[in-house]
Amino acid sequence: MATQLASTYADLGLFIGGAWLGAEGRKTSPVINPATEEVIGQLPHATPADLDRALAAADQGFRVWRGVFPDQRGKILKRTADLIRERAEEIARIATMEAGKSIHETRIEVQMSANIFEWFAEEGRRAYGRVLPQRTPGTRLAVIKEPVGPVAAFAPWNFPIGNPARKIGAALGAGCSCIMKPAEETPASGLAVARCLVDAGLPPGVLSVVYGVPNDISTHLLASPIIRKVSFTGSIPVGKHLMKLAAEGMKRTTMELGGHAPVLVFDDVDVEKVLDACATAKYRNAGQVCVSPTRFYVHEKIYNRFVDGFATRAKNWTVGDGLDEKNKMGPLIHARRLAAIESLIEDAKNCGANVKAGGARLRSPGYFYAPTVLSDVPNKARIMNEEPFGPVAVINSFSDYDSVIQQANRLPYGLAAFAFTNSAHRAKLVGEQLEAGMVGVNTFAISVPESPFGGVKESGHGSEEGIEGLEACLVTKFISEA
Repeated sequence: MATQLASTYADLGLFIGGAWLGAEGRKTSPVINPATEEVIGQLPHATPADLDRALAAADQGFRVWRGVFPDQRGKILKRTADLIRERAEEIARIATMEAGKSIHETRIEVQMSANIFEWFAEEGRRAYGRVLPQRTPGTRLAVIKEPVGPVAAFAPWNFPIGNPARKIGAALGAGCSCIMKPAEETPASGLAVARCLVDAGLPPGVLSVVYGVPNDISTHLLASPIIRKVSFTGSIPVGKHLMKLAAEGMKRTTMELGGHAPVLVFDDVDVEKVLDACATAKYRNAGQVCVSPTRFYVHEKIYNRFVDGFATRAKNWTVGDGLDEKNKMGPLIHARRLAAIESLIEDAKNCGANVKAGGARLRSPGYFYAPTVLSDVPNKARIMNEEPFGPVAVINSFSDYDSVIQQANRLPYGLAAFAFTNSAHRAKLVGEQLEAGMVGVNTFAISVPESPFGGVKESGHGSEEGIEGLEACLVTKFISEA
């Protein structure tokens, strides 16, 4: 039976064509608080008729929204940012209940989301074209930017406020309509963002929010000629599947897929300072972050000290319900993640890895796993080749620069990479030579609204945020006028 805490949870539903729709006549699925394993809500699933209605609304909404001048669109998005900030604590608590991450993290995520809407509110006014030099008198050659059309966007659960903000902000800032499918594990967070947009004055039909069986939703939406752009954040296999569906209609895609970020730590750093930064970044959202640092390559001169220091920090990391202010790390999102982490660590141990901290589940109820440190992990171990997406730091030593660059780049992932060094020359080299869409040198801060967020190789293509995020929702048209 749900606790009193569940009474603070939001009402769930669908938002289609300007109307809020409840569970009547629809299948539902439970929403579970991962810190307590209690059902806190029932989520209605969109029917095929609901999806058709969303598509029709997106088609009509696009015709309306593209005709709204960018400065007016910007005012609505700025008002949305203001409302998100006004409702910050309420939204943060909802996100913590759904996703499990600490309230400290969801508060930061709320502010990040507001900043994203504010950024696209301004950048939408700068979708510039250009006029080309004449070839004959009395002619005009112009290149203009236009919104691509209705966008189908799919967001995961690990950033239940930020991921919808990225996708909706870019689409609306460019003048597109959007059908958003947030994760079924964290539905109220996405709905909270939608409510801010509605209350800010967004016209009906410009945004719809739907839920259901992910494959059913994506197959239905992507089969429609109304959808002209697909934005997806999630796993590599699902991203490849959606690309195949999108190819049937030649739909533009932005794919922000998995990562397995290497961290290179050279022997000229302040070890304690770097350790503090590494532990904080590693255990953020229990490691359930696509750019989470995972494979730590540490110079042999400081290796033992680094491993011991990381293990000490892991053992002292406070874990528990994210709503409790004293906790730094909450649970994993569901029982499947627990099983996946256990399997990876058991395999690593069988391959000869040493467990320096953690390596076991914590108390029940709740999907809690101890912050874990593994050392001396051979490349044949699965965790060295598969994204763990959990609170596990894998640490190995290196002796020379060329070999560690080769190790960092050996996987098909290429989302984020990090390096720590006090050498200015080495800092420039690693920035050039690490194969990733985002590289942090002496920092884990690699995402701000004005910077592109995306990967290379099998970690995807295209970018969210920054001018690149807006461009992804625009098409180029050449007009020759005589």
